Order: sequence, then structure tokens, then C-alpha cells
Amino acid sequence: MRFYNTLTKTVQSFAPLSDDNVRMYSCGPTVYDHIHIGNLASFIYADTLRRVLSAAGYRVDHVMNFTDVDDKTIKRSHEQSPSLDPKEALTKLTREYEVMFLDDMALIGNDVEAITFVRATDTIEQMQELITQLYDQGFAYIADDGVYFSIAAYKESGKTYGQLAHIDSDNTSKARINNDEYDKASVHDFALWKLQKDHEPAWEFELDNQQLDGRPGWHIECSVMSTMKLGQPFDIHTGGVDLIFPHHENEIAQSTAVTDDPMYAKLFFHNEHLLVDGKKMSKSLQNFYTLDDIVSKGFDPLAFRLMVLQSHYRKPVNFTWESLESAQNLLDNLRNWAVLRWQSLPEPSETNDTVVTELGKGVAMAVGSDLNIAQCLALIHDLADYTSEQGLPKPQLEDALGSVDNLLGLDLLKQPDITKDQKGLLKEREVARDNKDFAKADELRAALLAEGIAINDTPHGQIWSRVRVASS
Repeated sequence: MRFYNTLTKTVQSFAPLSDDNVRMYSCGPTVYDHIHIGNLASFIYADTLRRVLSAAGYRVDHVMNFTDVDDKTIKRSHEQSPSLDPKEALTKLTREYEVMFLDDMALIGNDVEAITFVRATDTIEQMQELITQLYDQGFAYIADDGVYFSIAAYKESGKTYGQLAHIDSDNTSKARINNDEYDKASVHDFALWKLQKDHEPAWEFELDNQQLDGRPGWHIECSVMSTMKLGQPFDIHTGGVDLIFPHHENEIAQSTAVTDDPMYAKLFFHNEHLLVDGKKMSKSLQNFYTLDDIVSKGFDPLAFRLMVLQSHYRKPVNFTWESLESAQNLLDNLRNWAVLRWQSLPEPSETNDTVVTELGKGVAMAVGSDLNIAQCLALIHDLADYTSEQGLPKPQLEDALGSVDNLLGLDLLKQPDITKDQKGLLKEREVARDNKDFAKADELRAALLAEGIAINDTPHGQIWSRVRVASS
């Protein structure tokens, strides 16, 4: 298997640090609002990577964080619950949006049961321990508003700041920055710990005999949550390209400053942006969408998943309503392949085993070649066509559908059979055709179509499929 590694800037063969166990960390959501579709795209790619690794026989320990304390969560929690204690307000807000996030993840086909979630607020003590280590070894200093990481000290120790992004004297500043997110064109010493301000939650912290009650900075959170659950170094770190600098670069620095091993994670897997009509999402441009916006227009959340997977993760996904409609049509076609398992198919030929085996090999090669899902989908489409034309034993069809579900998360095996009443209408239509009562057969066809069931008459009988019924 080969994937692009942002650390090496090359597509390279992947092998885990241990024989059969892949330890993977994904930067998760900041739980203060509905997640937008750009973030969801990143989580779809991470979920698919985990599925591909699992299909290859690896046991994958997948960890994702909830950023439940930072500038945004604190500001929004105070706005919504100004009368509550700051910690209570923060918990109230973030727990609500955690649930919404998990609901969205399930709707787009991401297996949340396969992920270990960690909250930043549950790991404050471990963050304080790392900050203390950094301070004791000269990589951090106390300022008037918090504790900061010294990039100069890190570089002077012989380690490289700029492993993921090109950083030189032109974009290096001696200033320090207190905001969790800041100007990405310039390097600053960054906050590891922030002293409490008015209306902010705070945790007790003593460092060098100074009382520094406050809360962690953003970057230190992921360093601690990842290594606490996965050890260091671990195998794969995923996220969008917008996190390469400063977030992931700062994670590397603060995680490796106090270790002999310069490696924090072996492979950095970054996906490109999702654009809307060729532009970055912005509320001012009115092109900022959530999953609710997609569902409200009648699209299936799994159509969004399929639209994302049709684009290679290292190329921008261009979201348009037309591209989503195309993905919905493809999803409908795949589902109608899946419901063939409930129907009478042509007698299978002796070539079935060979065809399925060869297509399976092709799919494995495609997904293992830097996650080429588009090629994988083309091969699956070929198998669906073959099934319709040449037949496939139902056990083989179910195995194929299960493999696609495991790999791509499309839930094809969940497509149900038609109802008993609809089967009765089909039987009536078959009798009408046998009696050459074509008017009655057409009447029954129309009745089934009104219920979203289309009929195709083939040499081996009626084949039904589902169609979307226009809402009135």
C-alpha cells in the first residue's frame, strides 16, 4: 500500500511501526457549532483510510479528539449561557454539539463505533505535565499572560521546525501569539497555557512556584490526546491541509522537544479543501453549508459521501448542487445493484468466480494506490453491470456488497426488499402479461411506480428497482 506523506512530500510504501497494528489520530471537531461540509469531507477521507487499512488485514486504533475548550467554545458558551459558571456553560454547549457531530458522522457513513473519542477537558492534567516538562527543559517560558513554547530553543536543540511546511527567516517572527488560530504566513511562539480572563473557565496550575490558573492552548491539546492514547511515535496523523501549519507543525515541535526520537507520527495524511462552486466556503458569500442544508434539499447524506469519494483526497473537492445530484444518481444505481439480491437473476456462468476475483484484485490495487477511490468505483460499476447482464450467485453478490460496504461505507446491504403488497402487485402484473392483458399490466406498472418501484421486463422476468418519487 502506498500513500502520500506530507513529511517526505512523496508517495511511499506504508508499513506500520508494529507488525499488524496501525495507530491513527485524526484532528476532530471544535464543538461549538454545526460542523460544515468541508470538515465532514476530511472525516470521510479519514474514515475511508481506516476502512482500507482494515480491509488489508490491519487492526486500526483510530483516535479522534473533541476540542471542547478553546477561544471559540469559550466565547460561544458565554454568549449562550452568561449566567452559568464558565465551566458549566462550556460543558453545556460542547456536549450538545458533540451529539450533533456524532449524528452527522453516522449519517454520512462514518463508523463512529470504530473511533475512540477524547475530550480536551478530560486530559488537562496530562497537558500540564507536558508543559511542565517543556518548561523544565528550557523549551517553554512564562510570560505575563501565559506559558509559551520557544521556537528558538527548539531549533537551537538541533531539531527542525518546519518539517511539514517551508519555514525560513522571512516568515519567522520573534513575537508571540495568544490566539488559538492566527496569521499562517508568519511563525510565532505559541501559547501552551493561557491565564484566565473574565468569564473564562480555569483549571488550577502551578509552575515554578507561580500560580497560573487558566486553560490550555489549542496545539498542546492534540499533542497530549494523540500520544496519551496511541503512544509516540504513532503511525498516521490525518487532517485537512489547512491544519498543516501552524497546528500540525506545532504539534510536532512540542511533542518531540523533550524526546530523543524526532518522530511524532510516521505519516501525515492531509486532504485538500472542499470548495463550493470553485470558491472557499464563506458565510459572507452565502456558500457555507452544513449537512442539514443538503438533507433539506432532498439529498441523501450518503450521496455527499459518494461525491467526496469521487474526488482524490489530494485534489480539491468542488461542491455544486449538480455534482451532488450526479452522486445521488450513482448512489441510486448502486442501491439498485444491491436489491438484485432479492430477485431472480440469470443463471450464472462458469466465469463468475474469475470475474469477481479479478475485480476484487483491481479494487484492492486501486485503494492501495494512494486511495484511488474513483478507480475503485469504476470497477464496482463494472461488477454491477456484469451482475445485471450475466448474473451472479446470491452468496457471491452478498459478499461483493459486503466488501463494498466495508471499504466505502455505503450501506448497500441495508437496502430492503419490497413489501409483501408490492410483491403481490408484481405477481398480478406477471399474470396479466401472461394473459396478454397489457392494459392491466401497464396499470399495475403505474401503481408500482407511484410507490417508487420501477419495472424492467427482461428475458428472465421482471426486475424491479427503486426510483425517487418527486415530492408534491
